[in-house]
Amino acid sequence: MADHLVLPRETESSNPMPLKTLPIAGTRRREILKVEANQSAFVSDALAVEEPLEIKLAYGPSNNRTVKSIAVTMRTPGNDAELTIGFLLTEGVLREPDDIERITVAARAPEVERESDADDELVHARNSILIELAPDVEISLNTLERNFYTTSSCGICGKASLLALRSVCPPRRSNAFDIAASVLLSVPDRLRRAQGNFQQTGGLHAAGLFDREGNLLSLREDVGRHNAVDKLLGAEFLADRTPLVQRLLLLSGRASFELLQKAVMAGIPMIASVGAPSSLAVRVAEQFDVTLIGFLRENRFNIYHGADHVMGLEV
Repeated sequence: MADHLVLPRETESSNPMPLKTLPIAGTRRREILKVEANQSAFVSDALAVEEPLEIKLAYGPSNNRTVKSIAVTMRTPGNDAELTIGFLLTEGVLREPDDIERITVAARAPEVERESDADDELVHARNSILIELAPDVEISLNTLERNFYTTSSCGICGKASLLALRSVCPPRRSNAFDIAASVLLSVPDRLRRAQGNFQQTGGLHAAGLFDREGNLLSLREDVGRHNAVDKLLGAEFLADRTPLVQRLLLLSGRASFELLQKAVMAGIPMIASVGAPSSLAVRVAEQFDVTLIGFLRENRFNIYHGADHVMGLEV
């Protein structure tokens, strides 16, 4: 049965909310043996929780609805509605918040008896979420069944991936977002200080949205890089703040094609990552005029596209 029901118009207002450190809901304590300098001791350690979420979609006219399971993703529990909405936004299924009629988050009953406490996560993690679209929303089955071409392991070539992205993305926008180099250098530390779950576990990725003054406006964490971004973008979509044409997206890891794709769909003009970008991510940045920063750490960074949008550089 449903745990709770969410209507998109009731999620939050269109005005930005003050940033709050996320609760430590995505962690679990476990006793471990810690070894250091030939000394060992049993201590309590925090682990990042990883559990499956089934995403289902209901669509079609009121008198002939279709319910389809479209994905199962491994994620850190919490912000599941935002995660799902962000996923559907960046996959080209959703265009406006009014496309959503209802969001139902449900927990399945355990299908098997657990044999030990070690099976708790497998038994109780069978969660699903159902997104019911408005009857007038048209769905492309090809979009739903294209087998997630955005994943790095899918085997689809770069050319095909870029063509697929062009087929679902909004029109290319003019990039009018600039930021000072000194501000850019300050944002990784601000993201780290706000990562409550990461500080507990060391095992979660983060995605944060900043304005041109370096203020952290929103943050999401997850065991999956793409999930953290989907949660972040889903929250902004439900608050009717997309496209995010005046925001910087900061990634705590590397910048891959699928993360650039998600940013393009949300209208983000600048992406910075603590790690490296992939070659296909750079091609996306060039084709869609997204400023792309990599290896942003301490007092250095690389600009792979859009150097004219970083102010105060001495060349």
